[in-house]
Amino acid sequence: MTETFVNSNLSKIKPKLRTSGAISQPRRKAGSSLKDIGVTQVDVVNLVTQDQYLDRMINAFHATNDPKLKKFIYEQIRKIKIQRNEW
Repeated sequence: MTETFVNSNLSKIKPKLRTSGAISQPRRKAGSSLKDIGVTQVDVVNLVTQDQYLDRMINAFHATNDPKLKKFIYEQIRKIKIQRNEW
């Protein structure tokens, strides 16, 4: 004798409500551990001119043997020289 869905026990299973178990942690507001974010001091900010940056890149190009770093430095020097119409 085959049981149909109406006569089977599957139709009698009720979902169990969650009444026990650990309570999940309450939500916390996102925040930064930096208290004074956005506040800068004149001592901290160090602006470099394009000429100084170009000099640093040329010195770094001659000082390194890393091919990836040389490629990056070469591209930076090239960008500056193109901006100045020197390339």
